[in-house]
Amino acid sequence: MIKVNEIFYSLQGEGYHTGTPSVFVRLSGCNLRCAFCDTQHEAGTPMSIPAIVHEVMRYPVARLIVLTGGEPALWVDEALLTALHLTGKRIAIETNGTRHLPEGIDWVTLSPKTGMQGGDLQPLVLTRCDELKVVYVGQELSQYDHITAQHRFLQPCYCDDVTLREQNMRATVEAVMTHPGWRLSLQTHRVLNIR
Repeated sequence: MIKVNEIFYSLQGEGYHTGTPSVFVRLSGCNLRCAFCDTQHEAGTPMSIPAIVHEVMRYPVARLIVLTGGEPALWVDEALLTALHLTGKRIAIETNGTRHLPEGIDWVTLSPKTGMQGGDLQPLVLTRCDELKVVYVGQELSQYDHITAQHRFLQPCYCDDVTLREQNMRATVEAVMTHPGWRLSLQTHRVLNIR
């Protein structure tokens, strides 16, 4: 059984696939405790792999499944990936990179939390990904130079404090302007007020 927080259909709101209709499979639990995180990690329902596939297939028009969390790598294995691939959809994962991933994932978004409060509880083990997406709070970008990625995104850290949120936005824009190897990622689902 896999502990699932929720399965829902929406648009991918951030990173390379922004605007792509996707089925999100949010898995419960995380091995980090980042201060800014807005996910209820422990809430969830134990589900079998066939039950997860059944829920995913309620959204036949979506071509992309996004495995997210918490930290989905705590749960994802070859059996789950094999079953999800039988749906004909591509599989993406959003991971903090502290656990090795099984083969069979079509798109890896690595979002390391190193240097952030609660984000250094486990060492980073992934060094290759399709997309590197860094939640930016002003940290030194050279710490990510060793990561091989096709695409690099900086995303301003969202927080409830409006002043701090605006500071993060300005700092992120400035960082992207200064480091053109990075692109800006915004959480457009927040702007659109969708999940």
